[in-house]
Amino acid sequence: MQARSALFDLYGDYLRPRGGRAPVAALVRLLAPLGIAAPAVRTAVSRMVRQGWLHPLRLSTGPGYLLTPKAARRLDEAAARIYRTNRVSWDGTFDLIVLDAPGPRPDRVRLGQSLAFLGYGSIDDHTWVAIRPDEEVEALLAEAGLRYERFTASHAAGTPGATALVRRAWNLDEIGAAYEQFVRELRPVVNAVTDASTEEQAYSARFRLVHAWRTFLFRDPQLPPTLLPDRWAGLAAAAFFDRHASRLRPAADRYVDRCLEQSTRSLAARHLSRTPVKGVRP
Repeated sequence: MQARSALFDLYGDYLRPRGGRAPVAALVRLLAPLGIAAPAVRTAVSRMVRQGWLHPLRLSTGPGYLLTPKAARRLDEAAARIYRTNRVSWDGTFDLIVLDAPGPRPDRVRLGQSLAFLGYGSIDDHTWVAIRPDEEVEALLAEAGLRYERFTASHAAGTPGATALVRRAWNLDEIGAAYEQFVRELRPVVNAVTDASTEEQAYSARFRLVHAWRTFLFRDPQLPPTLLPDRWAGLAAAAFFDRHASRLRPAADRYVDRCLEQSTRSLAARHLSRTPVKGVRP
C-alpha cells in the first residue's frame, strides 16, 4: 500500500468527517498499523501539498495539514460512490467526448486514469463515453491543454444498442472477475476480526477493506442494471463491503479518536517538560 493513496483513504474515510485536518504525529501514528513508515508519510504529505491536495497549517497540537477545497470536493464525491449513497439512474443518453489529439502515451495514460475516475470509458484513443456527464471533465481537459468536441448521444433505431457500446467502452467480464477476487482476498482479512480483537486490528482490517474497494472508482462506472450482465458480481461484492465496513466502523472510529487524542496529550507533555518551574533552573 503506497503512502499517498493511504493518506487519501485516511483523510476521506476518517479525517474529513472530523474537520479534514490532523497533526503530522497523528498521520504517522494512524498509518503505522498498515506498515507505512514515518519518512514515507512525510514524503507523501509533501507531495500532496505540491499537488494542491493538502494545505499546511499550525494546529494547537503542532504542525498539521488541512484538506484543500479541491481535495474536499473530490473526497466527498468519492465517498458517495464508495458507499453508493446515490441511486444509479440513466436517461438513455451518453456523454460523448472526442479528443482532437490525445497526445503522447504517458500523457494519455494519466488522462485515461483521470477520465476513468470520472466514469468515462474509452472506445478508442480519441473517443470517451459516459452514461452521465461529469462537471469536472471540461476543467480536466482544459488543464491538459486538449482540444475536444462534446456531444449528448443516443442510439438511432436499427443500430446496435447501448449494451454493445458499453461492452466496447468497458471490459465488464474483467471488472466482474475483479469483484469476485476482491471478495476472495478480503474475506479472510475481515473475518479474522472478532469481538476479541483489538480496536487497532479492526481499524487495520477495515482500512484494507476500504482501500481495496476504492480501486473500483477507477474501474467500475456504476452502470444501471439495464446495462449490466445477469448475476452481476458487483452486487454481491457491494453487499459484502457494506456489511463488513459497517461492522468494523465503531471500533475503527474509536482507534482513530484515540490516536488523535494521543497526539494532543503527547504535545502537552512535551510542552510541560520544557516549561521551567519557578525557582528551578531549566
